[in-house]
This record gives sequence, structure tokens and C-alpha cells, in this order.
Amino acid sequence: MAERTLPAPGPGRAVLVTGGAGFIGSHLSDGLVALGHRVVVLDDLSSGDLRRITQEVRFVKGDVRDAGLDALLREERVDTVFHLAAQVDVRKSVADPVFDAEVNVLGTIRVAVAAAAAGVRQVVFASSGGAIYGDPIGEKADEDHPLHPCSAYGAAKLAGEKYLEALRPEDGYALTVLRFANVYGPRQDGTGEAGVIGIWMNRLLGGEDAVINGDGSQTRDFVHVSDVVRALQSAFQGRIAGTFNVGTGVETRISTLYRLVATACGSGREPRHAAAKPGEQRRSVLDPTRMVEVLGVHDPVELSHGLNATAEWFRLHRAGQGLGNR
Repeated sequence: MAERTLPAPGPGRAVLVTGGAGFIGSHLSDGLVALGHRVVVLDDLSSGDLRRITQEVRFVKGDVRDAGLDALLREERVDTVFHLAAQVDVRKSVADPVFDAEVNVLGTIRVAVAAAAAGVRQVVFASSGGAIYGDPIGEKADEDHPLHPCSAYGAAKLAGEKYLEALRPEDGYALTVLRFANVYGPRQDGTGEAGVIGIWMNRLLGGEDAVINGDGSQTRDFVHVSDVVRALQSAFQGRIAGTFNVGTGVETRISTLYRLVATACGSGREPRHAAAKPGEQRRSVLDPTRMVEVLGVHDPVELSHGLNATAEWFRLHRAGQGLGNR
């Protein structure tokens, strides 16, 4: 989908962030509040946490799969929907593809229909880079790379992109699709199955072993949450429609990542190895050229610096000690 720029939103517009009590959504909500916009968060708290949300936002507990979303959009006069609510665990999508599709496909259809009915001006969709492309052909995957999802999660995210485009009325909402690399940073959940950096930090700082699934030679592109928020805000502030990778273009081996995480945590523990998990690809690295040139997101956070800052946050906010957003 080619990018296009529409009239930019004015100051103080109302925005809805689905999944806004989550890791990325809470950072985005804070950034939008700081820019002077009125933020409404919709979250069912299945993985989100109210402690991540500031008092400046309106919180609505709800599920994107439920009817009535269009009424909320009209009531709040929402200009832009950031659709971040999702089932984010690749492994869970393999184990229970029906549930994954209910959340990530049917939930996205609900968002598309409601946004169209309520006259929303822009929908910004959090999609997945690696899970949609599969193992990259060549050095990096750009936005025109063949789409070969190798998990139910990737297939569902791709379906979400297609439904948002297909259900967009003529002259309807501008659609921005951001295909995230592996996002990490403060407020990441260190207790679930998703987000290996958070899981490792939580365990290493607690004096426990951390596990590498597979031989550690698999690779990923790790992008700091602050760079993801910059991309989301830029797409919104410029009302820029199109499809964009959000990553660093740097391919990091999981074994190398473990050493960096252990160093950031001040741990000398060696990792334990377990069997590789089904549905996980060997390589993933995104070409961020379009993001840099169109969205203006330059100079991403260098991985070791981002890990050091994230480890410091985990020292203060490990599991059981609160997920506070300050």
C-alpha cells in the first residue's frame, strides 16, 4: 500500500488506544497526552495493567470483539484509533489458532467497522514485521517483501491489515500499518511467554536461570519502545497513510542478545537451552528505510544502551513489585 499524506490533525484531538494499558500502548498514551491530545484507553486487562495508565487518560474496560465500539467512538468524537490490542504470543497462536483469530482477526474487523461507522479520520494498526514476512529473502525484508507468515499469529496480523483496507469506505479513514520488529523496553511484561528480553531480565535479576529455546543462532531485529512511539506519533501528527516497517535493520543472534542482557543485569549465569518452539522462524530483520525517509524516525536507540536502561527499570519494577509507569 503506497503512503499518502492527508490534512494533519489539529491540537487536542481525541484518540482511542486499544490495548492502551499494555506495554507499548501505555507509552504511546503518555506521549499523546504530552502532545496535548485527549486519550481514551480501551483494554480488557487480560494482559494490560492499570498501573501503567496515568490519570490524564480516560480508561474504558472492554474488549474490541464486543459490539458497541462505534458508540464509544462517537461519544468521544474520536479522530484517530490506534489499534494495538492483540493476542501477541506466537506460541499461543500455534497452540490455539482459533482464539488467536478471534482476537486478532475478528477484533480488528470490529475496529474497522466501528471506525467506518463513526467517521474516524485515521486508523493506525500495529502489525508484525517478522511474523508476516517469514524468513527474509536476502539481507533484510522491506515492505514489498513477499508475505509468508509461518505462524497463526502472522497469518492473523496479515488478515487484519487486509480487512482494515477492504472495509475502509471510499474517502474513509486514512490507514497506517506499522509492522513492528521485536519491541523491548521499560514496562515490558517479564512474566508471560512473549517478550524474551523482559522474561530474561526478570529471571536473571531474581537469581534464576534464563532459557534459550533452540541453539541460539536464530536472529531478530530488536527495536526500543521509544522508537516505536516516535513512529506511531509521526504517522498520526502528519496523518500519513501507508505501510511501514518499524525496526532498526540490525540483525542480532539470540545467543548474542543473551550476553548483552546478562551484562546489563550484572549476571554471570550461563543460559539453559531448551527445544526450539514451533512456529518460530530462524531469521527476522526489517529494512527501516521507508520509516526513516517518510516518518522521520532517525537514530534508533542502540541495543546495548536500551538494554541497560531496561534492566534499570526492571530492578525497580520486577514482577510483584509493580509496573508503575514512572
